[in-house]
Amino acid sequence: MVVNITKRLLKSAWLGIFIILFVSMVVLASQPAMAVTYAAMVMDARDGSVLHTENADQRLHPASLTKMMTLYVAFEAVENGEISLDTKVKISKKAASEPPSKLGLKAGQRISLRYLIRAAAIKSANDAATAIGEAIEGSEAAFARRMNRTAKALGMKRTTFKNAHGLTQQGHLSTARDMTILGRHVFYDYPEYYHLFSRRTANAGIKKVRHTNTRFLANYRGADGIKTGFTSAAGYTLTASAERGSERIITTVFGGRSIATRNRQVAKLMDLGFKKAPTNVYLRKPQLPNYSSTNLDAKKIKRSSGAVRKSLVPKPRPGSKSAIIASVDLSDGIEKTLEMLMVASEQSENVDTAQIHLATLDVKSSDTISSSVTKETNMLKPARLVSHNSSDEHKVWGINVGRFGTRYAAEKMLIKTALAEMPTLGGSLRKVVKTQLGFEANFYGVSQVMAEQACRKLANRQITCDIINPSG
Repeated sequence: MVVNITKRLLKSAWLGIFIILFVSMVVLASQPAMAVTYAAMVMDARDGSVLHTENADQRLHPASLTKMMTLYVAFEAVENGEISLDTKVKISKKAASEPPSKLGLKAGQRISLRYLIRAAAIKSANDAATAIGEAIEGSEAAFARRMNRTAKALGMKRTTFKNAHGLTQQGHLSTARDMTILGRHVFYDYPEYYHLFSRRTANAGIKKVRHTNTRFLANYRGADGIKTGFTSAAGYTLTASAERGSERIITTVFGGRSIATRNRQVAKLMDLGFKKAPTNVYLRKPQLPNYSSTNLDAKKIKRSSGAVRKSLVPKPRPGSKSAIIASVDLSDGIEKTLEMLMVASEQSENVDTAQIHLATLDVKSSDTISSSVTKETNMLKPARLVSHNSSDEHKVWGINVGRFGTRYAAEKMLIKTALAEMPTLGGSLRKVVKTQLGFEANFYGVSQVMAEQACRKLANRQITCDIINPSG
């Protein structure tokens, strides 16, 4: 009798538990998923005009879209000589302990900055992002302050950064509008690095990394970046850019429910952007922020800083002409090549008609960017450098390709532009002119026809170009 009663009670207990679980499941199923707010913005990248918005100014969790700013500051630091792409960064315990997605860095190991940049841009590695911030500013907190100063300078009015990677943290918020503005600045302010955002795979030093958004890049015609993100608080986020013909559209989406639905929505908004955008628009690039105002805490910048501590080219033989033979390894892309060219340029500044000859080209990579640089550097003809002091400059035509905060950045732009447009600019004089507003990068010694032709070609490459008329 006692046994039977016990069995009945147990059955009743299990039945009660089953009923409670069943009711709980029904209630949970009827509840909406974790609330994430949808927001979107579509922009014509050429002039910054807004083509579509929805909740675009609502402050939301940006997730790994944050890394666009981390990388923007890294590009700025490299361009202004604070740090070199070859600087060996020592990984801290904090960086190594960041949760996935991660590269797999170990505390105490050293790795070149260029590999950290690739891992953050392509794999969206959190440990790499933290390491970048610590390498540039000493701590992630100091780096976050710099991110906020830079955001303010770019016109990102409703963004506050607390970390370099974008993992959820109280007060770490942005908007679809601000992230679209940032994406446009990444494209126009640092075009020499933008190719990173469309690379499907890359060597990140300790391993090969794959892009986090290969589906969208592969499936949407003209797509070439920029950055994905996901956290439970943010949902699936994406700032994407695509180009078709003369048109370029940048779209940001917050609060996607899945990768597939987010990508479909971004594709839909991209199509809307290309439909609304006029075919011909006057290109108005965003203004580059004043370097000194975005980096108030930085130490005094030296022009030749970073990891390059010895000459990358042999010294000229005594009694020989001022020809510099540069042995360039293109395996790490155009960034490293330009650094080597800058060293060659600096060594010849005291010579009026110094020439750079690129010889012994050691091409070790099949990357598209390396191949294009190889072709163009092989075309490089002897060219006079910035030291020429002719009194006849006002009698010849020229072009201006931008104004920069440092002489180093202006000279680098001159060399990059010369490599890109050898047929029209290969024999011209490259000169940096210091003005009250900054350092202007100019080419002199071309005809009016050649100046107009060069500007047309450079405009197609989204490079600012203004013709310098000798008559004023």
